[in-house]
Amino acid sequence: MKSAKDTFFGLKKNVFWLGLTSLFTDISSEMIYPLVPIFATTVLGVSVGFVGLIEGIAESTASLLKVFSGWLSDKLGRRKPLTVTGYILSAIAKPLLVIATAGWHILGIRFLDRTGKGVRTAPRDALIADSCDPSANNYGRSFGFHRTMDTIGAMAGPALAFLLLPFLATHSNSHGYRELFGLAIIPALVGIVVLAIYVKEPKRCETAGVSVRLSLKPFDRRFKVFLLVVLVFTLGNSSDAFLILRAKNAGLAVAMIPLAYLLFNTINAALAIPAGVISDKLGRRGVMILGFLNFAAVYLGFGLANSTLTIWIMFGVYGFYYAFTESIFKAYTADLVAENQRGMAYGLLNTAMGIALLPASLVAGWLWQNVSVRAPFYYGAITAILALLMLVLFVPQGRVHSGPAAVAK
Repeated sequence: MKSAKDTFFGLKKNVFWLGLTSLFTDISSEMIYPLVPIFATTVLGVSVGFVGLIEGIAESTASLLKVFSGWLSDKLGRRKPLTVTGYILSAIAKPLLVIATAGWHILGIRFLDRTGKGVRTAPRDALIADSCDPSANNYGRSFGFHRTMDTIGAMAGPALAFLLLPFLATHSNSHGYRELFGLAIIPALVGIVVLAIYVKEPKRCETAGVSVRLSLKPFDRRFKVFLLVVLVFTLGNSSDAFLILRAKNAGLAVAMIPLAYLLFNTINAALAIPAGVISDKLGRRGVMILGFLNFAAVYLGFGLANSTLTIWIMFGVYGFYYAFTESIFKAYTADLVAENQRGMAYGLLNTAMGIALLPASLVAGWLWQNVSVRAPFYYGAITAILALLMLVLFVPQGRVHSGPAAVAK
Protein backbone atom coordinates (compact mmCIF):
# COMPACT_ATOMS: atom_id res chain seq x y z
CA MET A 1 0.00 0.00 0.00
CA LYS A 2 1.43 3.38 -0.92
CA SER A 3 1.53 6.26 1.56
CA ALA A 4 -0.80 9.25 1.28
CA LYS A 5 2.38 11.33 1.01
CA ASP A 6 2.82 9.81 -2.43
CA THR A 7 -0.11 11.81 -3.81
CA PHE A 8 -0.89 15.16 -5.43
CA PHE A 9 -4.57 16.23 -5.61
CA GLY A 10 -5.69 12.66 -4.95
CA LEU A 11 -3.44 11.24 -7.67
CA LYS A 12 -0.19 9.34 -7.27
CA LYS A 13 2.82 11.61 -7.81
CA ASN A 14 4.05 9.51 -10.72
CA VAL A 15 0.69 9.91 -12.44
CA PHE A 16 0.85 13.68 -11.90
CA TRP A 17 4.44 14.08 -13.19
CA LEU A 18 3.86 11.78 -16.15
CA GLY A 19 0.86 13.94 -16.97
CA LEU A 20 3.05 17.05 -16.97
CA THR A 21 5.58 15.29 -19.19
CA SER A 22 2.86 14.55 -21.71
CA LEU A 23 1.54 18.10 -21.46
CA PHE A 24 4.86 19.64 -22.53
CA THR A 25 5.49 16.94 -25.13
CA ASP A 26 2.12 17.53 -26.73
CA ILE A 27 2.63 21.30 -26.77
CA SER A 28 5.67 20.54 -28.89
CA SER A 29 3.99 17.93 -31.11
CA GLU A 30 0.73 19.75 -31.72
CA MET A 31 2.47 23.01 -32.58
CA ILE A 32 3.57 21.27 -35.75
CA TYR A 33 1.50 18.12 -36.40
CA PRO A 34 -1.62 19.82 -37.84
CA LEU A 35 0.63 21.71 -40.25
CA VAL A 36 2.97 18.92 -41.40
CA PRO A 37 0.60 17.51 -44.08
CA ILE A 38 -0.03 21.02 -45.40
CA PHE A 39 3.71 21.82 -45.36
CA ALA A 40 4.37 18.54 -47.19
CA THR A 41 1.73 19.10 -49.89
CA THR A 42 2.07 22.86 -50.45
CA VAL A 43 5.75 23.61 -49.79
CA LEU A 44 7.39 20.29 -50.74
CA GLY A 45 4.84 19.24 -53.39
CA VAL A 46 4.07 15.83 -51.83
CA SER A 47 0.88 14.11 -53.06
CA VAL A 48 -2.01 13.32 -50.71
CA GLY A 49 -1.48 9.62 -51.41
CA PHE A 50 2.14 9.89 -50.27
CA VAL A 51 0.98 11.70 -47.12
CA GLY A 52 -1.12 8.63 -46.37
CA LEU A 53 1.92 6.42 -46.98
CA ILE A 54 4.08 8.57 -44.69
CA GLU A 55 1.58 8.45 -41.85
CA GLY A 56 0.83 4.77 -42.29
CA ILE A 57 4.48 3.64 -42.40
CA ALA A 58 5.57 5.93 -39.56
CA GLU A 59 2.78 4.92 -37.20
CA SER A 60 2.53 1.22 -38.06
CA THR A 61 6.21 0.35 -38.34
CA ALA A 62 7.13 2.24 -35.17
CA SER A 63 4.19 0.68 -33.33
CA LEU A 64 5.88 -2.72 -33.61
CA LEU A 65 8.38 -1.40 -31.07
CA LYS A 66 5.61 -0.96 -28.52
CA VAL A 67 5.28 -4.71 -28.03
CA PHE A 68 9.03 -5.17 -27.69
CA SER A 69 9.55 -2.19 -25.36
CA GLY A 70 6.57 -3.24 -23.24
CA TRP A 71 7.86 -6.80 -23.01
CA LEU A 72 11.36 -5.54 -22.20
CA SER A 73 10.03 -3.35 -19.37
CA ASP A 74 8.28 -6.43 -17.92
CA LYS A 75 11.42 -8.49 -18.33
CA LEU A 76 13.72 -5.90 -16.74
CA GLY A 77 11.21 -4.83 -14.12
CA ARG A 78 12.02 -1.21 -15.03
CA ARG A 79 9.83 1.17 -17.01
CA LYS A 80 11.49 4.57 -16.64
CA PRO A 81 14.69 4.15 -18.75
CA LEU A 82 12.72 3.10 -21.82
CA THR A 83 10.21 5.89 -21.24
CA VAL A 84 12.95 8.54 -21.08
CA THR A 85 14.67 7.13 -24.19
CA GLY A 86 11.45 7.32 -26.19
CA TYR A 87 10.79 10.95 -25.30
CA ILE A 88 14.36 11.88 -26.24
CA LEU A 89 14.06 10.28 -29.70
CA SER A 90 10.85 12.20 -30.42
CA ALA A 91 12.44 15.46 -29.29
CA ILE A 92 15.39 14.94 -31.66
CA ALA A 93 13.04 14.47 -34.63
CA LYS A 94 11.23 17.80 -34.37
CA PRO A 95 13.99 20.28 -35.33
CA LEU A 96 14.94 18.04 -38.28
CA LEU A 97 11.77 19.28 -40.01
CA VAL A 98 13.51 22.64 -40.38
CA ILE A 99 15.87 21.20 -43.00
CA ALA A 100 13.41 18.85 -44.77
CA THR A 101 13.29 19.41 -48.53
CA ALA A 102 11.63 16.25 -49.88
CA GLY A 103 8.83 13.84 -49.11
CA TRP A 104 11.20 11.08 -48.06
CA HIS A 105 12.71 13.47 -45.49
CA ILE A 106 9.27 13.87 -43.94
CA LEU A 107 8.88 10.08 -43.96
CA GLY A 108 12.19 9.58 -42.13
CA ILE A 109 11.51 12.32 -39.59
CA ARG A 110 7.99 11.09 -38.86
CA PHE A 111 9.39 7.56 -38.52
CA LEU A 112 11.98 8.73 -35.96
CA ASP A 113 9.33 10.66 -34.03
CA ARG A 114 6.96 7.69 -33.96
CA THR A 115 9.83 5.34 -33.08
CA GLY A 116 10.28 7.42 -29.95
CA LYS A 117 6.59 7.05 -29.24
CA GLY A 118 6.86 3.30 -29.84
CA VAL A 119 9.71 2.97 -27.34
CA ARG A 120 8.05 5.03 -24.59
CA THR A 121 4.31 4.36 -24.78
CA ALA A 122 3.90 0.87 -23.29
CA PRO A 123 6.42 1.37 -20.44
CA ARG A 124 4.84 4.75 -19.64
CA ASP A 125 1.32 3.33 -19.54
CA ALA A 126 2.55 0.49 -17.35
CA LEU A 127 4.22 3.08 -15.07
CA ILE A 128 0.85 4.78 -14.64
CA ALA A 129 -0.93 1.51 -13.86
CA ASP A 130 1.87 0.35 -11.52
CA SER A 131 1.62 3.63 -9.62
CA CYS A 132 -2.11 3.22 -8.91
CA ASP A 133 -3.61 1.49 -5.88
CA PRO A 134 -5.43 -1.58 -7.31
CA SER A 135 -7.92 -1.66 -4.41
CA ALA A 136 -9.06 1.88 -5.19
CA ASN A 137 -10.25 0.98 -8.73
CA ASN A 138 -9.14 4.35 -10.06
CA TYR A 139 -7.40 3.31 -13.27
CA GLY A 140 -9.99 5.23 -15.27
CA ARG A 141 -9.42 8.43 -13.29
CA SER A 142 -5.63 8.11 -13.53
CA PHE A 143 -5.57 7.44 -17.26
CA GLY A 144 -8.23 10.11 -17.72
CA PHE A 145 -5.99 12.63 -15.92
CA HIS A 146 -3.07 11.65 -18.13
CA ARG A 147 -5.25 12.07 -21.21
CA THR A 148 -6.42 15.47 -19.95
CA MET A 149 -2.87 16.72 -19.42
CA ASP A 150 -1.84 15.32 -22.77
CA THR A 151 -4.77 17.09 -24.36
CA ILE A 152 -4.21 20.42 -22.61
CA GLY A 153 -0.76 20.33 -24.17
CA ALA A 154 -2.40 19.53 -27.48
CA MET A 155 -4.61 22.58 -27.02
CA ALA A 156 -1.74 24.90 -26.18
CA GLY A 157 0.30 23.69 -29.17
CA PRO A 158 -2.15 24.71 -31.91
CA ALA A 159 -2.87 27.96 -30.03
CA LEU A 160 0.84 28.80 -30.09
CA ALA A 161 0.99 27.86 -33.77
CA PHE A 162 -1.99 30.12 -34.52
CA LEU A 163 -0.33 33.05 -32.73
CA LEU A 164 3.19 32.52 -34.05
CA LEU A 165 2.61 31.44 -37.65
CA PRO A 166 1.44 34.80 -39.08
CA PHE A 167 4.42 36.58 -37.51
CA LEU A 168 6.91 33.93 -38.61
CA ALA A 169 5.46 33.88 -42.13
CA THR A 170 6.47 37.51 -42.68
CA HIS A 171 10.12 36.59 -42.18
CA SER A 172 10.16 33.29 -44.06
CA ASN A 173 10.17 31.77 -47.53
CA SER A 174 8.33 28.67 -46.24
CA HIS A 175 5.25 30.47 -44.84
CA GLY A 176 6.75 30.28 -41.33
CA TYR A 177 6.54 26.50 -41.13
CA ARG A 178 10.28 25.82 -40.74
CA GLU A 179 10.72 28.45 -38.05
CA LEU A 180 7.78 27.04 -36.09
CA PHE A 181 9.23 23.53 -36.36
CA GLY A 182 12.47 24.79 -34.83
CA LEU A 183 10.74 26.40 -31.85
CA ALA A 184 8.88 23.17 -31.07
CA ILE A 185 12.00 21.63 -29.49
CA ILE A 186 11.74 23.89 -26.41
CA PRO A 187 8.64 22.39 -24.69
CA ALA A 188 9.81 18.89 -25.67
CA LEU A 189 13.01 19.41 -23.68
CA VAL A 190 11.06 20.71 -20.66
CA GLY A 191 8.99 17.51 -20.65
CA ILE A 192 12.11 15.35 -20.68
CA VAL A 193 13.56 17.23 -17.69
CA VAL A 194 10.33 16.76 -15.68
CA LEU A 195 10.31 13.03 -16.46
CA ALA A 196 13.98 12.48 -15.67
CA ILE A 197 13.91 14.30 -12.31
CA TYR A 198 10.50 13.66 -10.77
CA VAL A 199 9.13 10.31 -12.00
CA LYS A 200 10.23 7.38 -9.82
CA GLU A 201 10.31 3.66 -10.55
CA PRO A 202 7.57 2.03 -8.43
CA LYS A 203 8.90 -0.64 -6.07
CA ARG A 204 6.40 -3.17 -7.37
CA CYS A 205 7.82 -2.66 -10.86
CA GLU A 206 11.41 -3.05 -9.67
CA THR A 207 10.64 -6.52 -8.34
CA ALA A 208 8.40 -7.62 -11.20
CA GLY A 209 11.14 -9.03 -13.43
CA VAL A 210 9.91 -12.59 -13.71
CA SER A 211 9.77 -14.97 -16.65
CA VAL A 212 7.74 -13.13 -19.29
CA ARG A 213 7.39 -14.41 -22.83
CA LEU A 214 7.10 -12.28 -25.95
CA SER A 215 3.83 -14.00 -26.81
CA LEU A 216 0.05 -13.70 -26.65
CA LYS A 217 -0.23 -17.06 -24.90
CA PRO A 218 0.04 -15.79 -21.30
CA PHE A 219 -3.11 -13.66 -21.80
CA ASP A 220 -6.62 -15.02 -21.48
CA ARG A 221 -9.28 -15.07 -24.18
CA ARG A 222 -11.03 -11.93 -22.94
CA PHE A 223 -7.99 -9.73 -23.47
CA LYS A 224 -7.36 -11.27 -26.91
CA VAL A 225 -10.96 -10.60 -28.00
CA PHE A 226 -10.65 -7.02 -26.77
CA LEU A 227 -7.49 -6.59 -28.86
CA LEU A 228 -9.37 -7.90 -31.92
CA VAL A 229 -12.15 -5.35 -31.41
CA VAL A 230 -9.58 -2.54 -31.17
CA LEU A 231 -7.84 -3.82 -34.30
CA VAL A 232 -11.07 -3.90 -36.36
CA PHE A 233 -12.00 -0.44 -35.17
CA THR A 234 -8.61 1.00 -36.06
CA LEU A 235 -8.74 -0.42 -39.60
CA GLY A 236 -11.12 2.44 -40.38
CA ASN A 237 -9.45 5.03 -38.18
CA SER A 238 -7.00 6.59 -40.63
CA SER A 239 -4.55 9.33 -39.74
CA ASP A 240 -6.03 12.62 -38.53
CA ALA A 241 -4.10 14.16 -41.42
CA PHE A 242 -7.13 13.26 -43.56
CA LEU A 243 -9.43 15.25 -41.26
CA ILE A 244 -7.13 18.24 -41.71
CA LEU A 245 -7.04 17.83 -45.49
CA ARG A 246 -10.81 17.37 -45.59
CA ALA A 247 -11.27 20.58 -43.58
CA LYS A 248 -9.12 22.44 -46.10
CA ASN A 249 -11.02 20.79 -48.97
CA ALA A 250 -14.34 21.94 -47.47
CA GLY A 251 -13.14 25.54 -47.42
CA LEU A 252 -11.69 26.01 -43.94
CA ALA A 253 -8.82 28.51 -44.11
CA VAL A 254 -5.38 27.10 -43.29
CA ALA A 255 -4.94 29.69 -40.54
CA MET A 256 -8.14 28.37 -38.90
CA ILE A 257 -7.09 24.72 -38.85
CA PRO A 258 -5.02 25.05 -35.63
CA LEU A 259 -8.10 26.61 -34.00
CA ALA A 260 -10.30 23.74 -35.15
CA TYR A 261 -7.78 21.37 -33.58
CA LEU A 262 -7.89 23.52 -30.44
CA LEU A 263 -11.68 23.11 -30.24
CA PHE A 264 -11.37 19.33 -30.59
CA ASN A 265 -8.73 19.14 -27.88
CA THR A 266 -10.62 21.47 -25.50
CA ILE A 267 -13.60 19.13 -25.47
CA ASN A 268 -11.33 16.10 -25.20
CA ALA A 269 -9.57 17.62 -22.16
CA ALA A 270 -12.81 18.60 -20.47
CA LEU A 271 -14.31 15.12 -20.76
CA ALA A 272 -11.37 12.73 -20.25
CA ILE A 273 -11.40 12.69 -16.44
CA PRO A 274 -15.22 12.53 -16.13
CA ALA A 275 -15.27 9.68 -18.67
CA GLY A 276 -12.59 7.84 -16.67
CA VAL A 277 -14.46 8.33 -13.38
CA ILE A 278 -17.69 7.11 -14.95
CA SER A 279 -15.90 4.01 -16.23
CA ASP A 280 -14.53 3.38 -12.70
CA LYS A 281 -18.02 3.59 -11.24
CA LEU A 282 -20.25 2.09 -13.95
CA GLY A 283 -17.93 -0.01 -16.10
CA ARG A 284 -15.68 0.52 -19.08
CA ARG A 285 -17.76 -1.11 -21.81
CA GLY A 286 -20.64 1.37 -21.76
CA VAL A 287 -18.26 4.29 -22.09
CA MET A 288 -16.43 2.60 -24.99
CA ILE A 289 -19.77 1.97 -26.74
CA LEU A 290 -20.52 5.69 -26.61
CA GLY A 291 -17.05 6.41 -27.99
CA PHE A 292 -17.50 4.07 -30.97
CA LEU A 293 -20.92 5.53 -31.76
CA ASN A 294 -19.47 9.01 -31.60
CA PHE A 295 -16.63 8.13 -33.96
CA ALA A 296 -19.05 6.68 -36.52
CA ALA A 297 -21.20 9.81 -36.36
CA VAL A 298 -18.19 12.14 -36.72
CA TYR A 299 -16.74 10.31 -39.73
CA LEU A 300 -20.16 10.24 -41.36
CA GLY A 301 -20.37 13.98 -40.71
CA PHE A 302 -16.97 14.65 -42.30
CA GLY A 303 -18.07 12.61 -45.29
CA LEU A 304 -21.32 14.52 -45.73
CA ALA A 305 -19.91 17.98 -44.91
CA ASN A 306 -20.71 20.71 -47.42
CA SER A 307 -19.79 23.73 -45.30
CA THR A 308 -17.15 24.96 -42.93
CA LEU A 309 -19.78 25.13 -40.15
CA THR A 310 -20.20 21.35 -40.36
CA ILE A 311 -16.42 20.94 -40.17
CA TRP A 312 -16.28 23.05 -37.01
CA ILE A 313 -19.08 21.01 -35.42
CA MET A 314 -17.43 17.70 -36.34
CA PHE A 315 -14.08 18.76 -34.89
CA GLY A 316 -15.88 19.61 -31.66
CA VAL A 317 -17.78 16.33 -31.49
CA TYR A 318 -14.58 14.45 -32.32
CA GLY A 319 -13.34 15.40 -28.83
CA PHE A 320 -16.03 13.17 -27.31
CA TYR A 321 -14.67 10.16 -29.19
CA TYR A 322 -11.13 10.58 -27.85
CA ALA A 323 -12.29 11.11 -24.26
CA PHE A 324 -14.50 8.01 -24.36
CA THR A 325 -12.02 5.58 -25.90
CA GLU A 326 -8.24 5.87 -25.64
CA SER A 327 -7.82 6.27 -21.86
CA ILE A 328 -10.70 3.83 -21.27
CA PHE A 329 -8.93 1.22 -23.43
CA LYS A 330 -5.91 1.55 -21.14
CA ALA A 331 -7.93 1.39 -17.93
CA TYR A 332 -9.75 -1.71 -19.21
CA THR A 333 -6.40 -3.32 -20.02
CA ALA A 334 -5.33 -2.78 -16.41
CA ASP A 335 -8.55 -4.56 -15.37
CA LEU A 336 -7.81 -7.55 -17.59
CA VAL A 337 -4.14 -8.37 -17.07
CA ALA A 338 -1.74 -9.18 -14.24
CA GLU A 339 0.69 -6.55 -12.97
CA ASN A 340 3.84 -8.20 -14.32
CA GLN A 341 2.21 -8.48 -17.79
CA ARG A 342 1.25 -4.83 -18.12
CA GLY A 343 4.16 -3.66 -20.22
CA MET A 344 3.54 -6.40 -22.79
CA ALA A 345 -0.22 -5.85 -22.62
CA TYR A 346 0.06 -2.12 -23.28
CA GLY A 347 2.52 -2.85 -26.06
CA LEU A 348 -0.01 -5.20 -27.67
CA LEU A 349 -2.85 -2.69 -27.21
CA ASN A 350 -0.92 0.19 -28.72
CA THR A 351 0.38 -2.02 -31.52
CA ALA A 352 -3.15 -3.16 -32.35
CA MET A 353 -4.09 0.51 -32.68
CA GLY A 354 -0.90 1.46 -34.52
CA ILE A 355 -0.31 -1.43 -36.91
CA ALA A 356 -3.77 -1.09 -38.41
CA LEU A 357 -3.05 2.54 -39.24
CA LEU A 358 -0.93 1.58 -42.26
CA PRO A 359 -3.75 -0.20 -44.14
CA ALA A 360 -6.26 2.34 -42.78
CA SER A 361 -4.26 5.30 -44.08
CA LEU A 362 -3.39 3.61 -47.37
CA VAL A 363 -7.04 2.74 -47.97
CA ALA A 364 -8.07 6.30 -47.06
CA GLY A 365 -5.50 7.76 -49.44
CA TRP A 366 -6.60 5.45 -52.26
CA LEU A 367 -10.30 6.20 -51.67
CA TRP A 368 -9.57 9.96 -51.58
CA GLN A 369 -7.72 9.93 -54.90
CA ASN A 370 -9.72 7.27 -56.79
CA VAL A 371 -13.29 7.44 -55.45
CA SER A 372 -13.99 10.76 -53.73
CA VAL A 373 -12.82 12.93 -50.84
CA ARG A 374 -15.88 11.72 -48.91
CA ALA A 375 -15.27 7.98 -49.32
CA PRO A 376 -12.55 7.55 -46.63
CA PHE A 377 -14.94 8.84 -43.99
CA TYR A 378 -17.83 6.58 -45.01
CA TYR A 379 -15.41 3.65 -44.82
CA GLY A 380 -14.31 4.69 -41.31
CA ALA A 381 -17.92 4.94 -40.11
CA ILE A 382 -18.70 1.44 -41.38
CA THR A 383 -15.72 -0.20 -39.63
CA ALA A 384 -16.60 1.63 -36.39
CA ILE A 385 -20.10 0.16 -36.45
CA LEU A 386 -18.66 -3.33 -37.06
CA ALA A 387 -16.29 -2.94 -34.11
CA LEU A 388 -19.18 -1.66 -31.98
CA LEU A 389 -21.18 -4.82 -32.68
CA MET A 390 -18.20 -6.96 -31.70
CA LEU A 391 -17.75 -4.93 -28.51
CA VAL A 392 -21.38 -5.41 -27.49
CA LEU A 393 -21.45 -9.13 -28.29
CA PHE A 394 -18.07 -10.38 -27.13
CA VAL A 395 -16.35 -8.01 -24.67
CA PRO A 396 -17.20 -8.58 -20.97
CA GLN A 397 -18.38 -5.88 -18.59
CA GLY A 398 -16.66 -5.16 -15.28
CA ARG A 399 -13.24 -5.89 -13.83
CA VAL A 400 -11.71 -9.27 -14.62
CA HIS A 401 -8.26 -9.32 -13.03
CA SER A 402 -8.19 -7.73 -9.59
CA GLY A 403 -5.88 -10.03 -7.64
CA PRO A 404 -2.13 -9.94 -7.13
CA ALA A 405 0.23 -10.17 -10.08
CA ALA A 406 0.50 -13.57 -11.67
CA VAL A 407 3.73 -15.06 -12.91
CA ALA A 408 3.69 -15.51 -16.68
CA LYS A 409 5.33 -18.83 -17.41
